[in-house]
Amino acid sequence: MSEWQVKKLEEMTARELFAILYTRSEVFVVEQECVFQEPTIEDLTCLHVFKVDEKQDLVAYARIIDNEEYITFGRVITASKYRGTGEGQKLLTTVMAEINKRYPNRPVKIQAQAYLEKFYGSFGFKSVSDYYLEDDIKHIDMAK
Repeated sequence: MSEWQVKKLEEMTARELFAILYTRSEVFVVEQECVFQEPTIEDLTCLHVFKVDEKQDLVAYARIIDNEEYITFGRVITASKYRGTGEGQKLLTTVMAEINKRYPNRPVKIQAQAYLEKFYGSFGFKSVSDYYLEDDIKHIDMAK
């Protein structure tokens, strides 16, 4: 299995981009039945954090976005065959290390799916909103 990669869109290979977009569609559009534009305009300027396996299939992925006032990350996924293996924990550890390195002392805000509130809490995030629905999925805003 490869190491964690942090790349801008123009630094990615076609195969890496395909693996990311394919798996994002698989998780968000097919599994979660979200009807939204995928990919999005943010993909052009964000940092893509990911790992692929020996077959070049995606293991886990997230993107980091600089919103000027704060940093956010999203589109967090672990490919179905790697769920429960600790790769999600490793992904978030990598994402937070990258944010701390590139954007020290900047606030970090996320829109988390509610069932992941404890997971993000283990990385120091605190809930800062009531629960709300986005794409018919219960979410909560969190900050660090």
